[in-house]
Amino acid sequence: MKHVLLAWLACIAAVVGTLGARVPVSKPPRGFVTTKGRSFVLDGKPFWLPLLTNQRDIEATFKEMKGAGIKVLRTWGFNAINTTELPFAYESGLTYYQVWDKNGWRLNDGPQGLKRLDNVIETAGKYGIKIILAFTNNWVGYGGSELYVNWIAGAIATHDVFYSDRRIVASYQKYVKTLVNRYKHSSNIFAWELMNEARCRGDLQGGPNCVAGTDLISHWYKEQADFVRELDPHHLITTGGEGHFYKRNEDIGYWLDGQWISDYNYNGQAGEDFDLDLTLDNIDFGTYHIYPQFWYGSTLDKPDRDNFTIEDWGLDWIQQHADCTLLSPQHGTLFISRSSQLPSKRTNR
Repeated sequence: MKHVLLAWLACIAAVVGTLGARVPVSKPPRGFVTTKGRSFVLDGKPFWLPLLTNQRDIEATFKEMKGAGIKVLRTWGFNAINTTELPFAYESGLTYYQVWDKNGWRLNDGPQGLKRLDNVIETAGKYGIKIILAFTNNWVGYGGSELYVNWIAGAIATHDVFYSDRRIVASYQKYVKTLVNRYKHSSNIFAWELMNEARCRGDLQGGPNCVAGTDLISHWYKEQADFVRELDPHHLITTGGEGHFYKRNEDIGYWLDGQWISDYNYNGQAGEDFDLDLTLDNIDFGTYHIYPQFWYGSTLDKPDRDNFTIEDWGLDWIQQHADCTLLSPQHGTLFISRSSQLPSKRTNR
């Protein structure tokens, strides 16, 4: 009986909540955002720019960037969906460049596809801004490398087969060739980026063929950079990596509650080797990111402990990457930064 009574009370609460939601409210004051159906509305007009498909909005955005002194914009040269997602794409106006099914991917160079990227690159040049164009993503977001893995290698494959499965490499290169040939004569391109944040693992787990010492990602960087250079002798090429190191002869880490923790950013587990990658013949500059709040997370010591220094960690990370250019002076370094709050002071044991 108790459970029946509770169930009735829950139903009554749900009904009251529903009725309460239907009570009309007064018209909001000017400048307040409200909703209309599935859209946000400001003063009677649509308010939201998730896709920037309106040319006026695109122009306004580039105008703001120019006013802020921005010279280079990094953007995705990829956005892939599964064929089952096409109805939503048509309805929402989603931008997509590839559609995947069991037969591989097919290109969308129509008005919801590469024609939009054409417009972005052309408009960027109008405002004196150049584009770094990334070919794919380490992560599942926007249909990155793991769509190649899932559709070509199968659901049980590990993330790292993206770098070694020759069928996947050929499919990736086919798409890269499409983009490079489309824009290689445009001076609005600053550089080609091989992959955003390549790692041994992504949203899928990594496998035994991509661990510290295998240099699998470095070999992949070299192969793809050489491939792009054959297509385009003029534009710059970069990795797009986070700048993880592989300090083979150093034990770098930090103390946490009396235990020594080997640092993922330095022990090669991520798969990159920034020092090595910067020396590759057709890599013109390196990239590195700063995400200490994700890299260290809950394992970080707190600010009241002796080994925690935000300024020291950040400046040290920047300086280490800058120092690499002294060993490879023909290659510059591009700093791609994200705000961070929880870095840990690096220690060399």
